[in-house]
Amino acid sequence: MRSSKHAATATENNRGISGHMFTLHQRLYHALNLGKEWKWKCTDIEIQRHVVRSISSFIESVSPDTSHHPLVKDSMADIVWALVWILQHKSEAVLSIAANVVVKLIRVIPNSILQPYSLYLVHPLASLLSSRLLEISIACATALNMILSNLSAIREKSVWEILSETKTVFLIVSGIRKFSGGTMSTEYFQEMASLLSTILQKWSASRFSVWNDTKLMEVLEAMHENPDVSVKVALLKLYSGIALCGNGAMKLLQNGEALLQMMVLCMGRSRSYSVQMEGFRLAQRLATNKQGCLKMLSLCCEPIVKAIIDGMTGWTLSSGKIANDQMSLLVEACRLALIIRWDGEHHDYFWKKGIDKVLLDLLLEKFPNGQSVHLLTFEEQISEAQEVLKVDVLLVLRPYMWDILGWLAIYCREDFNPSIHSHELLIDMLIRCACLTFTDSVRKGWQICQSDLSEMFRSESASRAVLMMIYSPSKYIASKARSMLSEILEPVGKEYLKRSLRVLNFTSTRDNFGIPDMLQTGINLVALTCCACLPWYQSYIVKSGGVKILVAFIKWCLSNDVHIGRLSFAPHLHNIFSQRLCCWVCKEDWEGNDILLLYGLWGLAELLHYGSISKNFDIFSGQVEYTEAQFVRMLQEICSDNSALGLKWHAAYILSYFGFYGFPSKLGRRIGKALDENEFADTRLILAKGESMSVHGVILAIRCPSLLPPEELSHDEKASDGSSGRCAVDKQYGKFKKEIRLSSHVDNQALAKLLEFIYLGYLHAGDEHVKKLKILAKHCSLQPLSTMLGKRRPKWGTLFPIYDLTPSLAPTGHHFSYGLLLDLDITLKPKETESICWKCRACSLSLPHMHAHKVVLSSSCDYLQALFQSGMQESRSQTIEVPVSWEAMIKLVNWFYTDELPQPPSGCIWENMDDEEKLHQLQQYLELCWLAEFWFLEDVQDISYKVIVSCLDSARQLSIKIIKIASELSLWKVAEVAANHLAPFYRQLCHSGDLEALSEDLVDMIRDASVQLSQEG
Repeated sequence: MRSSKHAATATENNRGISGHMFTLHQRLYHALNLGKEWKWKCTDIEIQRHVVRSISSFIESVSPDTSHHPLVKDSMADIVWALVWILQHKSEAVLSIAANVVVKLIRVIPNSILQPYSLYLVHPLASLLSSRLLEISIACATALNMILSNLSAIREKSVWEILSETKTVFLIVSGIRKFSGGTMSTEYFQEMASLLSTILQKWSASRFSVWNDTKLMEVLEAMHENPDVSVKVALLKLYSGIALCGNGAMKLLQNGEALLQMMVLCMGRSRSYSVQMEGFRLAQRLATNKQGCLKMLSLCCEPIVKAIIDGMTGWTLSSGKIANDQMSLLVEACRLALIIRWDGEHHDYFWKKGIDKVLLDLLLEKFPNGQSVHLLTFEEQISEAQEVLKVDVLLVLRPYMWDILGWLAIYCREDFNPSIHSHELLIDMLIRCACLTFTDSVRKGWQICQSDLSEMFRSESASRAVLMMIYSPSKYIASKARSMLSEILEPVGKEYLKRSLRVLNFTSTRDNFGIPDMLQTGINLVALTCCACLPWYQSYIVKSGGVKILVAFIKWCLSNDVHIGRLSFAPHLHNIFSQRLCCWVCKEDWEGNDILLLYGLWGLAELLHYGSISKNFDIFSGQVEYTEAQFVRMLQEICSDNSALGLKWHAAYILSYFGFYGFPSKLGRRIGKALDENEFADTRLILAKGESMSVHGVILAIRCPSLLPPEELSHDEKASDGSSGRCAVDKQYGKFKKEIRLSSHVDNQALAKLLEFIYLGYLHAGDEHVKKLKILAKHCSLQPLSTMLGKRRPKWGTLFPIYDLTPSLAPTGHHFSYGLLLDLDITLKPKETESICWKCRACSLSLPHMHAHKVVLSSSCDYLQALFQSGMQESRSQTIEVPVSWEAMIKLVNWFYTDELPQPPSGCIWENMDDEEKLHQLQQYLELCWLAEFWFLEDVQDISYKVIVSCLDSARQLSIKIIKIASELSLWKVAEVAANHLAPFYRQLCHSGDLEALSEDLVDMIRDASVQLSQEG
């Protein structure tokens, strides 16, 4: 604080404050200066104590009205610098009072004024967390927590560097462990745990060292029994921070009975609102994906559902309003109730606990007239529903309610009886309200979009709920939803559809697409899909060109890479933690990030299901640029790529209307090459009329074991009873190790088509073959194929059948249920491997190796196919030397049998590996990248390259070693990537000598990359 500045501004700054405050400021000024500028910057304890007390007195005089006064603002820099100096000096005689003054400073001074200076306090506060005096540690933890909680996003990187430098997470964890065993004060644990949870929430890099600390986890579990409410809240927050990491959440759930029991108790009505909300938030984190949710529910299902229901019902209205704390709890309970987006036992408990009554009470505010509704006419019921929907007290909860209702409907059983756990009137009223909200959104159309986006978001949730109810497996819910929607739409339904078709047709010609446009398009797609199953509107949609419009829309989505997830339409699904998650994998999501494409496929599937469309080629009549064959290929690509499950199922379902039944996949296309080739065929299927087909036993054994004889049949038994279509195995002769005589009921053409499905994953058949194929598929227990042949709608949430041959890799001699010994006819040996103790159950080789099948390898690898068929000595060898490491070879074989190349560890596990282990992981993919080029495995090469690039982005320090290995393997594309990572540090690398280990060519490559980088600016 400068005396010249003080003299010039003292009079001006005195305005608007009390004389007492001005006097304290004067004392502060003199304490900070003490006759000479920065005199307080010394080791004199009394001077430091005097400064701290002066700061404390001045802060205490600041009120909310004066907190923005220029006198206060101008004092902040000097106050903070003085406190930073004193804290860094670490004199215990004054540290306690100084740390508490920092706490007081943060509480009194607005964050907007203090934040420019608060960053300087982080380092000294973090360094004092390990102080031997608890009062100092506690005060520093409190102050640091307050600073971090109010930290702006732009400063997070800088603060994390300070926290890493001071080893803050390690100090906190060590402190909690040190003071465990009954000696830790409640206040110390509360403040340390609260600070740690704040760090975990903001910085994902902090989480691994916490959840991976076994001793800390034991200490936390021991704290479950502490009855102190503040301890419960601190524990719940800390666990929630850990659960932001998918790996951390799984660690918590491994032996999570005690944790979940404490969590459920904290969610109970007897607890305060703050405790309940933290319990709900922890449960939400643990249920981030399907795996975590079902694991949690497997340990504690009914109590969690009961807690959710209690949380959604424990509210009251006062003067037409609901208290803020009650509303906050309601929101958290509704968010957790969305665990019903996955199927499971918890759905039954929700129905038993009266979820329909709970939803109706939230929607209609306690629904007082439920029993009188059945006395009203349909028009009167509609009128009453419209009136209650106008009430806006709980509008913020409606998107949750519609989502919950939709999920309940889509997973409901076919024989669902509403009278068992609830009353029909309740469900009927919910359906009626959803249909009204939906039709109202379609009627208003773009008007809502332009006036009230929040209303549009609520309309989207209601529309989606109606869609799910209309296609619910429950006959009761589906029939009610269809009849009510038909009656509500009856006067103007066709006009709505005409407008929806016009919007979708217009959308397919556009390039620019904003959120309002996408939202409106989504609602129109839902409207079209809903009406596609209503008899009154089906023919109208078809005659109006609905099928061609949807085909064009689907083509538009795929051609323009339109990827829009449901989150874009549902802001209620976002929360402050949704962007802080790490290491969570959500592969089982049915919708994925293509919600518009899903709705388009769904609507098209329903129109094709409509019986009036008998000739699919009419859809493409008059079109030159887009043919039926192209459309089929497009659908097959959806089934084969990484699309979401819902897209795959509906694409496969649509394909069935074009004569393609099954589940296309990349591996199926490769294995399908062997269908018409007798090479490596070891089994002959003999029909009753003497016709025969050569097949590969390993493919049949995995893909359709029912075609093979059961284990209990002996070689002497001849014919089966005909019901299964199977017979006994004849004695082995010639090149065929097995001959299987089939029942006379098996048709030649049907069998040929079935083999097409077994090898390719799908078959192409006309209507004349479908009936026989249905019978054969049923007897062979091929339920997914039966579903496609019967053109049954996909069931929401069902896993898409995968093509997986890995069960055939069991050691020779391993018995399967069909009694067949799988013949592994080739041995793969990696290059020399050290330090592996090896013992094979199938042979006497003492070195690491794998047994495999020539038919599988040759179908996926042209190089191996040529090798096996060359007639040279290598083709007769039973062993292939694979010039890669053992770990790389395991990954390669997995790709041959599943079409999936195992990925390296990711997220916090990868980040916490040392460089040696990271390099070991990357070297495997470098080897595969090299071998893939040699063996003509383009997919393996592409995947390996992408893995290397991705990992190098987060481990650039490995670039020198990677570029050297890549050059030795002639992987120049990889070398260029590493060179680009090294380019910004070229001069430093030259001075450090790190480039001396590289060849001149590689150094030149790095220098060229550096020059190009400098030219690009």
